Amino acid sequence: MWSLKKEKGVPIYISIIELILAHIKTGKLLPGDRLPSERKLASYFQVNRSTVVHALDELVALGWVVRKQGSGTIVNTGKWGIRTTPRTDWRQYLEQNAFHKVEPFTEKVEQLLQQAPNNLIDGYTGELPLDLVPTFEFPPLTWKHFLEEEQQDDLGYFPLRQSICRDISAQYDFSLSSENILITSGAQQALFLILQVLLKPGDSVAIESPSFLYSLPIFQAAGIRLYGVEMDEEGICVDSLEKVALKHRIKMVMVNPSFQNPTGKSMSMKRRLDLIEFCQSYQMPIVEDDVFGQLNFESSPLIQPLKKLDPENVLYIGSLSKILGSTTKIGWLSAPHSVIKQLAEARKMMDFSLSIFPQLLANMAMTDPLYLTKITLLKKEIKKRGQAVFQLLNSMNEWEVEMPKGGLYIWARWKKGNLKQTDWSLFLQEQLLIAPGFFFSEKQDCIRINFSRIDETNFFSFKKSIEKITLKLLSEKNKID
Repeated sequence: MWSLKKEKGVPIYISIIELILAHIKTGKLLPGDRLPSERKLASYFQVNRSTVVHALDELVALGWVVRKQGSGTIVNTGKWGIRTTPRTDWRQYLEQNAFHKVEPFTEKVEQLLQQAPNNLIDGYTGELPLDLVPTFEFPPLTWKHFLEEEQQDDLGYFPLRQSICRDISAQYDFSLSSENILITSGAQQALFLILQVLLKPGDSVAIESPSFLYSLPIFQAAGIRLYGVEMDEEGICVDSLEKVALKHRIKMVMVNPSFQNPTGKSMSMKRRLDLIEFCQSYQMPIVEDDVFGQLNFESSPLIQPLKKLDPENVLYIGSLSKILGSTTKIGWLSAPHSVIKQLAEARKMMDFSLSIFPQLLANMAMTDPLYLTKITLLKKEIKKRGQAVFQLLNSMNEWEVEMPKGGLYIWARWKKGNLKQTDWSLFLQEQLLIAPGFFFSEKQDCIRINFSRIDETNFFSFKKSIEKITLKLLSEKNKID
């Protein structure tokens, strides 16, 4: 295991780094495993101890290992702080591919989704089921109509940007300028552009813990370090954020304040104001992901975008994909004009042009006379499904749940402690797909369920599955006790 292959022209400390990384990725070294002492490694590799120290220092800086007083060097148990290693040849690039899916649970879920057995219950997929996606009647269009459409510039289709501004004004009672909105191919492209233009490899970003951002490979691919900040019932804890910011030199804060993914929580107005005041004092920009903002179950003046409260310091991301279906791939990013110009220029240089076709259709949907009526009916049905799932889980003493005020997800905590790998497999065995807590943080005791996909036709099957899984989990817990 500790036999070092020394390559001509490759510094020895680099070879040591690659050997340890290879052992971590292949599972020979697991999270929490302790590496041999520096002296032993130097003996194994037949090198000076200083060379081993250099290699371990690099691995610590990259976030793959941590050093604890009295415990030696340990493989990092989570993803916080991890970034990719700079590479100089194709083999090494491929080994370091952050987009390569290695999570076994994810692979098994995707296999089941592809096989689509009749009794499969999909509470995992993060989008609306087809039966809930609103339908709109479009006028006959010719190919020439698309070719003649001249109202698109570097920021995107101008009428669609106007429609987005009108919709935000009606919903939140504040104005965005169409000149400060960039249409993107979904919310993730907006995030990608921010990482590429406003941050550099090695920079640190603070996110909520748990958060869907934790599982996105674009951060590691860009060399950005993520650090999680604990949440309470009001949202991200600003006191904890300050400690993380000072310790890790945080450059940017990314939050999902309304109907947060995965917890479904909404940040209180007081916490929103506290977060804004903190970030202003440290001159730290905020990225606000508001893709679920339109899926509010009740009108509340307390749920106001951070962008409305601090227009100049907040980069605001929205999306139509959560209400018009994921294939729509229409998102947007609002930022100060100087920032938007740079982001648009970067996208053009990357050749990430956006087709006029989905933009034109999205604008037709938003300007349809029945658009608001259909969105209202959609929210009513989603809320109904969410309440059914909530009431079921809330009636079971083993689960702790809270009904969200909007969005698609319910977050359920197993009260009996952490779940093991064999416990997670019970969900797969019962053909019930959920997103486990370790997708979103280092939590091992929670599940996320997309309740919009649990309807009257499969609710009884869902009920039987979750009850059966709960009994099996209790049985396993009792064996241990």
